[in-house]
Amino acid sequence: MNYRQFAVAASVLFASVAAHAQSSVTLFGIIDTGVAYSSDARASAAKPAAGGGAQWQEFAGSVYTPRWGLRGTEDLGGGLSAVFWLENGFNSANGTLKNGGDLFGRQAWVGLSSKQYGTLTLGRQYDFMVTYLAPLSATGSGFGGNIAEHPYDNDNLNNDLRLNNSVKFSSASINGLKIGAMYAFGGEAGDISNNSAYSAGLAYSFGPVNLAASYLQINRDPNAQNATGAVSTGDGDALTIGGTQKMFGLGAHYMFGKSSVGLVWTHTSTDSVSNLWYGGSTSNGALPGPSNGAGNTIKFDNFEVNGRYFVRPDFSLGASYTYTMASFDSSATNAHPHWNQVMAQADYLLSPRTDVYLEGVYQRVGGGNDISAFDAGVYTLNPSTGNQQVVVAVGLKHRF
Repeated sequence: MNYRQFAVAASVLFASVAAHAQSSVTLFGIIDTGVAYSSDARASAAKPAAGGGAQWQEFAGSVYTPRWGLRGTEDLGGGLSAVFWLENGFNSANGTLKNGGDLFGRQAWVGLSSKQYGTLTLGRQYDFMVTYLAPLSATGSGFGGNIAEHPYDNDNLNNDLRLNNSVKFSSASINGLKIGAMYAFGGEAGDISNNSAYSAGLAYSFGPVNLAASYLQINRDPNAQNATGAVSTGDGDALTIGGTQKMFGLGAHYMFGKSSVGLVWTHTSTDSVSNLWYGGSTSNGALPGPSNGAGNTIKFDNFEVNGRYFVRPDFSLGASYTYTMASFDSSATNAHPHWNQVMAQADYLLSPRTDVYLEGVYQRVGGGNDISAFDAGVYTLNPSTGNQQVVVAVGLKHRF
């Protein structure tokens, strides 16, 4: 081989190695801050008897919780890549950390991604109620975001719950079909099931049609809470305090241009429940009955219809209606509360990354049997002193 041939071969080899070694790290985030009005809010979220009234406040995250993070990928060759995601949640109104002060409380995972087979990841991450079903809803990753969440975020479509210690696989799309499964370790010596969890889901896309079905189960011993298992209880991650919790749901979504319409149904249940995620903390939603919730059960069914219409490419109108019915049974009392919730939104793009919005929610509750945990309440805003509440927020979102 002469010098010219050697040089050509070396340059080809170097180019191949460089291509395989390509990697990227991206800084990303969202800042969402505005002013929120509540028609009736408790003076103390944890004490209904303290009274309350109308409330005005600067509020971070009416639609999307402020966050920043790092995500990256490294090309390993042959269609395989190493991937990671670190994501922090914060309060842009005062600069404090969300998620109980966890540095990367929203997500923290590393994994391998194959163009042919799918992605395998390990760490703190979302279940398939969030990954596959939530995008078909108005809440969560949908256009309505946080204040459009279903009561107590009982089905986790607003992604308030993450699974620690989890292994997750989501397949590549095969003719529009994706499947996924995950398992989260409890990590407790002598009891491997306590505060473990598993989730599975299906998603199918065909042209403008998107369909999804998802399931999540959290296994817990109500008499021996494992606070550092799959669902941590010290950072506000848990949606309930209690025993076994199950969630499943179905959704359909149809796109016409940029506009859309969606239908979602979810069912959830929790055994031995003692507290609900209420006003941003499970401690504020205490339910009557034994302190460990023994004998208490609660079930929810959520029925949502949502739609978004782009009047112009930079201006959209959206709305959703959710009917939620529940049954609560305990040794102390029973109740069959039901919620009617309407959300409406107007959003105007100032640029591809910056928009202003006006969003309002009206919620009315019946059948609560004078149990304060069943008073009206929207997201982490202070719950109402009664059975209805109006929340209106105007804000600015910026993505980077």
